[in-house]
Amino acid sequence: MKKALIVLIAAFLLVSCSKKEVKQVTQESKIAQESFWLAETIKNAYLKNDLTTIERNSTKEGYRKLLGVIKSFESADITFTPRWVEIENSTVYLNIAWKGTWVVRGQTTEERGMAVFVLEGRPLKLSQIRRGNPFRQPE
Repeated sequence: MKKALIVLIAAFLLVSCSKKEVKQVTQESKIAQESFWLAETIKNAYLKNDLTTIERNSTKEGYRKLLGVIKSFESADITFTPRWVEIENSTVYLNIAWKGTWVVRGQTTEERGMAVFVLEGRPLKLSQIRRGNPFRQPE
């Protein structure tokens, strides 16, 4: 059973209504919010080269795969824009459009792409990144 961004939009519309009654936040909305927070946490840790935080928020296999693709850089800036969330049982697929700038040996590189963060477990942890992995940059 796939649930997606529609749940998030519906939750937002319910919360933003001006009526006095308070709508309960759905479990799917809470999971989507947690996935956004996790992606931002991992991104910020990457920018600070904080491997401990990345490890803490990844599965063992996810951390191993991520370590294998990270390249060194002098500075970087990445922007994530969540596009879609799919929830299948205990797995969350977070589709993110990203745009980044990296400086390596004084040379600036700009890239953009789409990535699918596969998150598993409770609390959510990064298990893999499919498609255009922003942490593989600069290539």
